[in-house]
Amino acid sequence: MRTTLQNVMLHLASALRVGKGLLLAGALLATLAAAHAQTPADTTEYTLRVAAKKTINNSQTNGKAGFSAYQEYPTRTVAQLQNFTPAEVKLSKYGGRLDKRTTATGFFHVQKIGGRWWAIDPAGYYYLHNALNDLQPGNSARNEQALKAQFGNRAGWLAATRKLLFSNGFNGSGAWSATQDIRASKDQNQQPLAYTVNLDFMSGYGNQRGGTYVQPGHKGYPNDAIFVFDPGFEAFCEAHAKQLSQYKQDPNLFGYFSDNELPLLRKNLDGYLALPPSEPGYQAAKKWADERGISPATITDQNRQDFLAFAAERYFSIVAKALKKYDPNHMYLGCRFHGAQRYYPELLRVAGKYLDVVSINYYNNWTPEKQWVADWETLTGKPFIVTEWYVKGEDAPGLANTAGAGWVVKTQADRGLFYQNFTLGLLESKNCVGWHWFKYQDNDPTKEGAEPSNTNANKGIVDNTFQPYQPLLDKMKELNQQMYHLADFFDSRSPHQP
Repeated sequence: MRTTLQNVMLHLASALRVGKGLLLAGALLATLAAAHAQTPADTTEYTLRVAAKKTINNSQTNGKAGFSAYQEYPTRTVAQLQNFTPAEVKLSKYGGRLDKRTTATGFFHVQKIGGRWWAIDPAGYYYLHNALNDLQPGNSARNEQALKAQFGNRAGWLAATRKLLFSNGFNGSGAWSATQDIRASKDQNQQPLAYTVNLDFMSGYGNQRGGTYVQPGHKGYPNDAIFVFDPGFEAFCEAHAKQLSQYKQDPNLFGYFSDNELPLLRKNLDGYLALPPSEPGYQAAKKWADERGISPATITDQNRQDFLAFAAERYFSIVAKALKKYDPNHMYLGCRFHGAQRYYPELLRVAGKYLDVVSINYYNNWTPEKQWVADWETLTGKPFIVTEWYVKGEDAPGLANTAGAGWVVKTQADRGLFYQNFTLGLLESKNCVGWHWFKYQDNDPTKEGAEPSNTNANKGIVDNTFQPYQPLLDKMKELNQQMYHLADFFDSRSPHQP
């Protein structure tokens, strides 16, 4: 049953307006959603308090970026769990748990078993994908000098990094990783890093077509209107998907992302109708509106939600058709929803028709939102995976931490406490099949021309000279090596514990 606060959030989510009203309602929605997530009803285990602050106007270089005041947040770690006793779970070569097995398909897939969603590894063992994004060495002059001094070359770097990851309980790589190096490693057959591939269907089409621009964290489109109604988009996807033949038989591929953080938004109808009349997007939106007797002056919130579902249906149906035609063996993980998209039932329902797993870049919540997380399964009929999240530490030398949307805490040890608090909430949900920390290595502020959201922040598990942040890794390891046993622990609890 939803609380009054949750009902208010749902009301606000369905009542967003464009312009000033949209900004106000969006701000209220974000504030209430954050308050809901950051005040856990259970206080018997959230006994720690960690001071954290948020980045304001993140990634801006005009002097407007700053921080909120520090605030203490209720925090739960493995040590706070009542009646939990750590135990060893032996692993398959993929990192699945050897004590629980189902039918093997030779490829990663997902299955709901006994009330919990699991990824299943190619050998049939229950599995959670615990990965790092951007698992590749930085390419600044400082990064390259440090790599050569410490590892000799990229092969030496990868061999050492594989050991670092496996010894700390990670089993895969997320978006923007050194996929070709990982696949070519001589150790990949014996102990694979399960990797993912970014296909960039829409952004790739935009590069070819023209009209896109750089935004912090993702590509920008005119009026936030993606080119999904262009006559050439479907043919582009068909041709673009032919590259999947190189991955089709690889058991070590976890799945595909079709894009990153597309602006599938409730203001899309207004945005498309404001395009030049020669644009296919305008023509499609105008036809859709005319068929329903809608004019720009009479658009309602329900119209906006219905059009978002219409646009999303076209995008996901085209992409999924091309992807599954050329690789029916591997999972479609979606386009990495972000921001308010996780609160849009109409978008989630459409996504669930085409995705194997719903990917969500999950920011601005100290603790996962229990009711919303449960709703994701109800709305999609599928599990989810968190594909971006992180926290920055103020004790990382030389990093201003104004880039990127993550939280800021005082120390690396606090980063580790946040990691445990958040992942415990994911494991408790029973419909999460993995998480991808953003990211492997810190941003290097000495690098020229860096993407705006990755210029000066402590996001990595290693610094710019490849030195690990040990207090962070210690807490990551403590949880990662218990993640399967923790899933069993939460499954054994009654709904009212503790």
